[in-house]
Parts: sequence; structure tokens; C-alpha cells
Amino acid sequence: MIYQLAPAKGSKQKRKRIARGQGSGHGKTACRGHKGQKSRSGGGPRPGFEGGQMPLQRRLPKRGFTNIFKKRYNIINIKDLDRFEINSKIDFDTLKSKGLIRNKIKEIKLLAKGEITKPISIQVNKISIAARKKVESVGGMVEIV
Repeated sequence: MIYQLAPAKGSKQKRKRIARGQGSGHGKTACRGHKGQKSRSGGGPRPGFEGGQMPLQRRLPKRGFTNIFKKRYNIINIKDLDRFEINSKIDFDTLKSKGLIRNKIKEIKLLAKGEITKPISIQVNKISIAARKKVESVGGMVEIV
């Protein structure tokens, strides 16, 4: 019956109420032991500290660099464009509204993965040679912005 439902025995454990007096069993030092760095508020070493040993992030060699001038593109494949109507004009806003672009990067690069069956007009920043051939072979148009 529904009135007999109860949690499994031992599954509900009372939480440890720290620093609530000697009667709680967790009073006085509040489970922190006596003195020392870890007993203080805010105590304990910073993340990554290895007790004076040279930390791992400083032992490992530095590799490569980050090019701050790198152009980032939203990659769109030909197969993604087959959902649009015949002779539709496709640009950044159209792709964003259809959910093909989810970030704020405005540049679009069209790649040739998949097939297209309808002629479309698309505005992109970059396009692969194979993708251009596929779009133009079905009567579509590519405009580089």
C-alpha cells in the first residue's frame, strides 16, 4: 500500500552539524583537530601547491603559442543546406534562425561534405573549391562577402 512506502533502511543519514556544541559530538574544534594551517578559516594551501616541491604545471615544458590574430569560422557543410527551399537566399541571419549557427562568430566557411539537390543563393566568407562546384552544378550561386 502507498502508506507503507518509506526510504530503504540506512539510505537517509542525518547531516553532520558541525560546531553546534559539545553534545553534538562535533563541537569544540569542529572536526578540524588542534591548531595548524588546516584548522584556520581560509587555511590550507592554494590549488596546485605541492608542499614546496616544484608544481606540475611548472615542471612541464611550454609548448607552442596562441595566435591572437587567428580567424575563426562557422563551418557549414553542403548537406546542411538541403533543408532550404528552392532559390532561397541564405546568409548569416538565415543560418542562425535555422539553428545551424549557435555562436556569435560572423564568418562562415562552406565545405563540400554531403550533396545538394536544389539551386540556392548563399553568402559566405570562404568556400572550398569542391563546395563551389557542387552549388554551381545544381544552378546555385555563391557570393563571397
